[in-house]
Amino acid sequence: MTQAKQLRAALSQPGMIVAPGAYDGLTAALVAQAGFPAVYMTGAGTSAAHGYPDFGLLTATEMVANAARMVRAVDVPVIADADTGYGNELNVVRTVRDYEQAGVAAIHIEDQVSPKRCGHLDDKQVVPVEDWIAKIRAAVAARRDPDFFIIARTDSRAVIGFEEAVSRANQALANGADMAFLEAPQTMEEVRAVPQLVKGPCLLNVVWGGKTPLADFTEAAALGFKLAIVPALLLKAVIGACDDALASLSAANNHPTPPAQMTVRDAFNRVGAREWDRYRTSFRPDPVNPGQP
Repeated sequence: MTQAKQLRAALSQPGMIVAPGAYDGLTAALVAQAGFPAVYMTGAGTSAAHGYPDFGLLTATEMVANAARMVRAVDVPVIADADTGYGNELNVVRTVRDYEQAGVAAIHIEDQVSPKRCGHLDDKQVVPVEDWIAKIRAAVAARRDPDFFIIARTDSRAVIGFEEAVSRANQALANGADMAFLEAPQTMEEVRAVPQLVKGPCLLNVVWGGKTPLADFTEAAALGFKLAIVPALLLKAVIGACDDALASLSAANNHPTPPAQMTVRDAFNRVGAREWDRYRTSFRPDPVNPGQP
């Protein structure tokens, strides 16, 4: 079963899927190992991992290459940020085909002006609705696998208002999008209203310290959301953990004790060392000792 078919099957079940954000093969593997049914490739995290803020500075090629590495690292669906589609309808067609070829299950395409900004920053701008809807139509037409999932993200709440955001989400669904992503509702009343007013499956973006009040997942599922992404959790956790580890290194003037006293072998095992060691020894008549780093 493809990742896209796997995601569609999961979304067809009652309740809501939670997809924590990851930004490389390691963090994707950790999400899957933690038992979550899907991984979200965060554009903000991917940008940060490349040394940039989430200001639309990465190319489509860089984003797709990162998504492909994450797909290889897990056996659960990967949902990827595709920003604005990286141009007009022609670029969107290539974007969809490249992500699909990489094995990604779903992407979202937004209506911001390029270069875009993080959805929870100020001073966003959006394109005319007809330009965005043309991109959504192009994305739907471009997919070769009918299970490949197209999520339409609108950032218009911050620019034009909540009613326009709902209208844009509904227009996208009417033009073939599989799910609506109304970014950054600003009150709990708006959060509650989204699944009631949008005529199709809805995504909730859960960002600590962002524009949207936090709703726990039980409440969000009860409201009718089908998918929740948590983009920045691991990114912020890693930044904090690295700051702490580097401060400990500086203060101790020696190697500090890692969390859970993790050995080199322990770390490698989180990214498949046991499987690769079997390959090392299984193709020769005389077993080869793989050693223990």
